[in-house]
Amino acid sequence: MAHVSGPTPTLPGSLHRVPPGTMCDDHPTIAAYARVQGETDSMGAEYLDLCYTCYRKFLDEDSTRDGDCEWCHTHSDKLNYHRDAEEGSCGPVYLVCPACIKRENDSFREEYPDEDYEDYEDYPD
Repeated sequence: MAHVSGPTPTLPGSLHRVPPGTMCDDHPTIAAYARVQGETDSMGAEYLDLCYTCYRKFLDEDSTRDGDCEWCHTHSDKLNYHRDAEEGSCGPVYLVCPACIKRENDSFREEYPDEDYEDYEDYPD
């Protein structure tokens, strides 16, 4: 049974505090090891309570996101959960390729050249 919240700025796959006494959604006799944010949209998010075995399985399955980018519609073997900054921190979540995220970041740097951006590596290709 997934737990649901209201709008949230975090993305699918984010880890959250497991409330004391919480049991695994798939194994109700085993204590939950992790609470992972699952399906997320502008209305809120579902949270999965997983025992250690289920959590490891989730990590293995979640690491392979490939398909068509929801922004440019080209195929990518490394899609990332991402929000359009202009839609706000609790807006819809998209699966976006690294090239589109880089274009968005470059666009903001171009539009706001005087801003002090942290020097971090964009999503690598």
